Amino acid sequence: MPIDVVLKAELRNGLTIYPVESVVAFGVDAFVTDRFGGVSSSPYDSLNLGDHVGDRASDVEENRRRVAHAASVDPMSLVIVRQVHGADVMDASLASETSEADGLVTESDDVVLAMLVADCLPILLADRSSRRFALVHAGWRGLSKGVLSKALDTFENSATVHAFIGPSISREAYQVGPDVAQHFTDVENALMPDGEDRSRLDLRRVAIHQLRQGGVADESIGQSRQVTDGGEVFFSDRAQRPCGRFAVVAKRAS
Repeated sequence: MPIDVVLKAELRNGLTIYPVESVVAFGVDAFVTDRFGGVSSSPYDSLNLGDHVGDRASDVEENRRRVAHAASVDPMSLVIVRQVHGADVMDASLASETSEADGLVTESDDVVLAMLVADCLPILLADRSSRRFALVHAGWRGLSKGVLSKALDTFENSATVHAFIGPSISREAYQVGPDVAQHFTDVENALMPDGEDRSRLDLRRVAIHQLRQGGVADESIGQSRQVTDGGEVFFSDRAQRPCGRFAVVAKRAS
């Protein structure tokens, strides 16, 4: 079975972050941000990292600077692309501010990857046999389009890949209609009936199913016990609209 992990908060360069300890052995320094410690006003309070949700650009820029400082890097090395709920995975060295992708991959020491979320799955992939690592943004659209499979394809051997699923919405808080549910009827226990034509969808179970299909071993899959439900610690689009975005941030360990 996949390993459940409780992320523990720590203060790093003045910002509270949640390190992903399971990838340290693979030479990756990764952490999750929450919604605190930034400068954005309500409803984006306060560490909103999304520049596409209606927040003040200057506030987002300062928030990203604080995250870069927590990662001990120059803000210019922080790679964030436009996420479009698609299946494109790109090399971070080719990314620009206008690039559209829902997966980033690199082996470089010179960049820091960040994927923004507010209920969708932030998934970190790290290879124990190479320097390669990746971040994936996976909501129901991305999962149905194969973004996770495409990310795994960028690794030479998925059997040596470790996957970590960060804070995301729980099945209990995620009601969907038949238009969404139809994509995941083949995943055991991913859907729970919830009324006449509604279901509760377990995005994590879908991702774990796809990771297994892609060759990742159960013992190499970890998932955060923390969820975004309610939006109190991590931003949640289901709990409040508009809302900010938090991130999973990853770089090669120095």
